[in-house]
Amino acid sequence: MSRLAYAILTGLIGAAFLHIVIILALPQFTGKDAYTRVVAEGRANRFWSLGSDPHGPRLANIDPFLKVAVCHFDISESPIRLSGQGQARFWSLALFDKDSNEIFSMNDHTSVDGTLDVLAASAGQLALIRKALPEGLMQTIFVELARPAGYAVLRVMAPQASYEEPAAQFLKEAGCQPFRLG
Repeated sequence: MSRLAYAILTGLIGAAFLHIVIILALPQFTGKDAYTRVVAEGRANRFWSLGSDPHGPRLANIDPFLKVAVCHFDISESPIRLSGQGQARFWSLALFDKDSNEIFSMNDHTSVDGTLDVLAASAGQLALIRKALPEGLMQTIFVELARPAGYAVLRVMAPQASYEEPAAQFLKEAGCQPFRLG
């Protein structure tokens, strides 16, 4: 009787493990993982504002109180500089690697003077920048990325109609551009 119970228990644990592996691996096989969907929004190194249609072909922003934009990048050749300033009520930025692991996040309350100024780079690129820190990077927040490809999600709060225009303008003017070394 104990051999039968042991065999059943082993089978159940194995099946549970297999199901978990399949569920976690599914986005990689379907092409519907977050990174692939962000890449489909448009060319790299530019913030793309999300629409509000959850049934459309593009990514959608379903929170009525937030305006959202995404930018995908690859720092293999050069770091990426994320910037923004304006009259936004509240903004937040999150950086993700290609596998959608969150690497870094901040908001206007944790930034210098409420301004978005982040430089994401590899360890080697950051070492070169820090050797001869340009004047324009004195207030910049540096983020080290272990992997070159990733994406940024920029959210701006717009809880009332009067906040929508400044939020949209903040996203429109936000930068996600390569930073030239040297």
